[in-house]
Amino acid sequence: MKKEEVIKLFVGKGYLISPDFINNINENEDYVNFLDKLSKLKNKPTIINNDVFLVLSKTDNININWSDFDSSKAYFESGKNDSNYGVFLDVMGYNISEEKREILNNLAEELKNPDIDIGEEKYENEESVIILKNYSEIISKKEVRGFVDSFRKRYDIIKKILIERAEFNEAISIRNLTSKENNSFISFIGLILKKDYTKNNNIILTIEDLTGQIKAIINKEREVYSFAEDLVEDEVIGVSGVFSKGVVFVNNITLPDIPNTFELKKSPEDIYIAFIGDLHFGLKKFMGGCFDNFLKWLNKDYGDSKEKEIVEKLKYLFIAGDVVEGVGIYPEQDKDLEIKDIYKQYELVAEYLGKIPKNIKIVMCGGNHDAMRISEPQPIFDKKFSASLHKIKNLTLVSNPGLINIHASKDFPGFNILLYHGFSFPYYADNVKSIKSKGGILRPDLIMEFLLKRRNLAPTYASSLVDPLMVEHLIIDKVPDFFCSGHIHRVSVSQYKNITCINSSCWVTQTRDMERRGIIPDPAKVIVVNLKTREHKILNFEENVR
Repeated sequence: MKKEEVIKLFVGKGYLISPDFINNINENEDYVNFLDKLSKLKNKPTIINNDVFLVLSKTDNININWSDFDSSKAYFESGKNDSNYGVFLDVMGYNISEEKREILNNLAEELKNPDIDIGEEKYENEESVIILKNYSEIISKKEVRGFVDSFRKRYDIIKKILIERAEFNEAISIRNLTSKENNSFISFIGLILKKDYTKNNNIILTIEDLTGQIKAIINKEREVYSFAEDLVEDEVIGVSGVFSKGVVFVNNITLPDIPNTFELKKSPEDIYIAFIGDLHFGLKKFMGGCFDNFLKWLNKDYGDSKEKEIVEKLKYLFIAGDVVEGVGIYPEQDKDLEIKDIYKQYELVAEYLGKIPKNIKIVMCGGNHDAMRISEPQPIFDKKFSASLHKIKNLTLVSNPGLINIHASKDFPGFNILLYHGFSFPYYADNVKSIKSKGGILRPDLIMEFLLKRRNLAPTYASSLVDPLMVEHLIIDKVPDFFCSGHIHRVSVSQYKNITCINSSCWVTQTRDMERRGIIPDPAKVIVVNLKTREHKILNFEENVR
């Protein structure tokens, strides 16, 4: 077909075509067959460029979020972000080896989610780092419709998890509850719009789904009452009870939770992974000497024989955000700053991280102190402020939150690690009765378990600064092997249903701002986990312990 005919054919079918596609039109290509393939896709690309044509011409079925693909292409062409576009091409099988394609296909089959970006290993090495979830900042107009759609997506994701439970196979919509006879046993799935207490201290929940609202009453004498005291607004739950006189008297409440059958995965190799966070470079109270001890240990020049034996087998290092102290984060912060230039703060980070041996893969996300938008999900570090970070070859930068697979091979699926800075943690420490009564912000283990049960990093919208158009991206749709966080500067390692929950230490002493927020640092600690045994150790790098 001639170029003019091809252009007319695509435009006639409602597709936009890019200049690079037009320039590469070949009279010998079967464009009619290509359009037939496009027509069979569940969702379709808006713009056809040459990459899309080359990939789809060779592939029968691709499950891709084409809206995000188009956005990543725009960022790639503008020079703002070149990693996400490459990730999309990789998952579509365009520019990776057969071995890596097999690994990615296995992961994609496991994940079964069109909104997940799957990327190849960033640097050639026997230790793999595969980004499963990564978010880019999409500039768009904030409208009520988008907010509603995002909440609806979040509701639908959790509903799909709950509806797999036997007791909710026949769950009905709230609208259809009114057709039930009085004293009928019912079950339904909904979002908690409001939680109140009566004068007799019974709990009244206002619950809604896509069809309507209903009141659900939890009697203080019932066994479910103590469980219900920990419920928070905006979370999605399953409710079983008796319908009578237009309200539901609750017998049981079900959370999406982690399956009891989730496997405790162990590596066939005797290797270690380390976790740190909250470096806060640029702060006067940064513990530089302690961090130097840590770097010396990584270079096998510090520690006792057992600690040196660990570092010999260390392959991965995860950093859970707040890499720099930032500028203008809280009132009068300038009095606490040693370095008041954000660019120089990141240059110092790069200088320190550059001292880490290149055989150790580093994965790092941002936090609320870093130079990026504060609303979650946060994108990767902006090259404008942190160009030096992007040049470190053994460093993989991911969004906050991010889902990363490490150490996958043909014979082993690897470990999925959910990396989240933890900005929502203080809200649940203060507002969930069982957590507050047992230590609040000093108990990250309880907070992390609470969120895993909800399958949501910020179930209450007000608990974090969440992008109103992306609330569904805080959902824990894929169960991780490790849940790693920071933010509250406490060291914690716990297990919940075979998930290793890790809250990382910090590298600063207490500031006035931390004291005001009730944060008591437990600094200069590094958590290491043996991936073969899943046993952990906490190494102390404070200067006065040597």
